[in-house]
Amino acid sequence: MLAVRRQRHQELATAHTTHDATERRVTELYTKAVEQLGNSQAPVRLGGLYALERLAQDTPALRQTIVDVICSYLRMPYTPPREDRREKIRAAQRAARMPGATRPGPSAERDPQEERQVRLTAQRILTAHLCYDRSPTPRRWWPTRRRDRNPRHWKNTHLDLAGAVLIDIDLNRCRIGAANFAGATFSGNAGFAGATFSVGANFAGATFSGAAWFDGATFSGAAWFDEATFSGGPYFNGATLTGDVGFGEVAGLEWAVLEGVRVAPAAAGARRVWPPAWRVETGVHGWQTLRLAAGPAHDQTDQTDEAEQNGPGQDGPAPDQTDEPTGDGSAPVPDPGPGELT
Repeated sequence: MLAVRRQRHQELATAHTTHDATERRVTELYTKAVEQLGNSQAPVRLGGLYALERLAQDTPALRQTIVDVICSYLRMPYTPPREDRREKIRAAQRAARMPGATRPGPSAERDPQEERQVRLTAQRILTAHLCYDRSPTPRRWWPTRRRDRNPRHWKNTHLDLAGAVLIDIDLNRCRIGAANFAGATFSGNAGFAGATFSVGANFAGATFSGAAWFDGATFSGAAWFDEATFSGGPYFNGATLTGDVGFGEVAGLEWAVLEGVRVAPAAAGARRVWPPAWRVETGVHGWQTLRLAAGPAHDQTDQTDEAEQNGPGQDGPAPDQTDEPTGDGSAPVPDPGPGELT
């Protein structure tokens, strides 16, 4: 009996030692990878990103932390390069042919073109692990049993990319928890087709320089687009909105496409502000659909229960008001506006 106890004690001690060694190794790898992201050389930063990706894949407990690090990197100030790359190469070649020219050493400044590639890599890492089904089939036709079939998918991941500069971001068919894109700049096209935001999505104050695709996207929580600016036509074909919605003072919605947009019945106290020229029409089982309203544009908000009984097409309350009915049946009161998602 004593020998059995000693054996058990030895096994536990060995297991604890192995666990401690593994934890130290993970900490060392994480620390080194984060340090690499601060290096002035693009290849070193790329190595840090790939090291973080491998570490997150092997260590689920660190995934959200590593995603936060990648998002923090993308939130760093960045101006996309505008200089002609070919002209820059020719200038460097001319300088190299000059008498007495020496090979330039490493510069402490980050090359804008190289930094662009590093950022694109960071975005691709997020896409690769947030995408839950790589099938090109439209979202509404995907059966439930096929979801999460991507073995590399990182579940229940939140993104904080507020104020980030994102280049041709591709989050199509991705499943995201809370997504904060408030004040972000989307350079090029932005793809969110078939994406699912299970907690909420904040695009307030974001700037879209190209097309913005939200076809088939599902907003299970709040969807804030207040004061956003669209330069290309935003596409919301087949999108589903179930929580609070904010489209107050949005610019560039003249070419918005709303075919098949579904809006869930508003819960008590819900805030929904619709942009000019959009009409909310009541459908079956309390669900609503969005349409482009005919005639002069005017802001619309969800109606109170009394207005809903009168049917669709009634004049809504003043702009930037919400559908918060009071207990005595009085008119809705203004909402202070959305805050940042947490």
